[in-house]
Amino acid sequence: MLIDTVKELCLLDGPSGCEDQVRDYIREKAASFTDEVRVDALGNVIAFKKGKKATGNKLMLAAHMDEVGMIIQSISSNGDLQFSCVGGVDRRVLLGKPVAVGEKKIPGIIGLKPIHLTTAEERKGIPEVKDMSIDIGAGNKEEAEKLVSPGDYVSFVSDVVEFGDGFIKAKAIDDRLGCAIMLELLKEELPMDCTFAFTVQEEIGCKGAMGVGFSVTPKIALILETTTATDLAGVKGYKRVCDLGKGPVVPFMDNGSVADRRLYELIRTLAEENNIPWQTKHMIAGGNDARAIQRSKEGVRTAVMSAAVRYLHAPSSVACIRDFENIHKLARLFINAVAAEEV
Repeated sequence: MLIDTVKELCLLDGPSGCEDQVRDYIREKAASFTDEVRVDALGNVIAFKKGKKATGNKLMLAAHMDEVGMIIQSISSNGDLQFSCVGGVDRRVLLGKPVAVGEKKIPGIIGLKPIHLTTAEERKGIPEVKDMSIDIGAGNKEEAEKLVSPGDYVSFVSDVVEFGDGFIKAKAIDDRLGCAIMLELLKEELPMDCTFAFTVQEEIGCKGAMGVGFSVTPKIALILETTTATDLAGVKGYKRVCDLGKGPVVPFMDNGSVADRRLYELIRTLAEENNIPWQTKHMIAGGNDARAIQRSKEGVRTAVMSAAVRYLHAPSSVACIRDFENIHKLARLFINAVAAEEV
C-alpha cells in the first residue's frame, strides 16, 4: 500500500548529499518491477520500465530522495558539536529536538543556553544556529571525537504517526511521498515506456535533477512533490497558499519554473473529469526539481503535482493521506493521457 511505503521511507535518513539509505531502499524495491535500474555519478536512481507503447524516453517522472538536515562543523572542548544546516531548515524549530549523528546514529539533542540566563533583548529574537550545539553526552572533546567527526551528517529523529481525520505526522514527507508514489506506479502495468528518476540534493539547489535532465533527455517531465501549506488559524486568503485535504496541488508557477500550459490544463481537466479534488497555489512560492529539468539541453515540458504539507522542513511535518492517494490516481491518469498523445 502507498501509505506503508511512505511510512517506511520517512523513517530512513537522507540529508542532501547523504541519501544512501533511501537510495538502497529504492534500488531494492524497484529492481523487481523495472527493465533497468542505474545509479549515476551524482547518486540519482534512474529506473526505466517498458510499457504497452514503446516511446523510449518521452516521459519522465521525478521525485527527490533527500531531506533537510545538518552537518557537523567542529567539536568544542566540552564535547558539544557545532553544526550548520543542510537545506532550508527553519531555525525556530531546532531547539530541544532529538537528532542522530553520523553513520553510527549517535543520539543527540540540539541545545542552547537556558532561558533563565538570557537577557530581555535576547528573548526578543530567534537564536542563530551558530549559538546552538548538539549534545551527545560526551564529557570532553576527546570522548566526542571517538564517536563523531566534522563532516558527519545529522538527521532529525521523528516517529511516523497517523492522527485526526486521516492526517500523518513524520519527518521527510518532503519528498519521500513522491518517491513512494513512483515506487507504487512501477508495480503497475504502464501504458507507455516511463523513466522514473529519484534525485539527490534537491534541497540545496536541485543538483541531482540537472544531471538527470541531461542524462535522460525526456520530452515531458512530471515532478511529484510536496509544497508549503499554511492553512492555520490567523492566516487568511492567498497567504494560506494551499490546504490539507483539498487534493493535489497543481501549480501554474513557482519561484523556479512556470508549468507548461498544456500540461497544466491537462492535469486540471483530468482531475475534474474523474472527480478528483484539486487546488493550485494561491501564492507564488517555493521551487523544486522542475526548474533544473525544464532548462536541461534543448528544454523539457514540465508539470508538477504536490501534496500540501504543514510545517515543511521541520522534524514533524503534517499531511493528509487522502491527498497522497489522489496524487497517485492523478499521476496514473496523466501517464495514460500522455500515452494516448492527448498533449
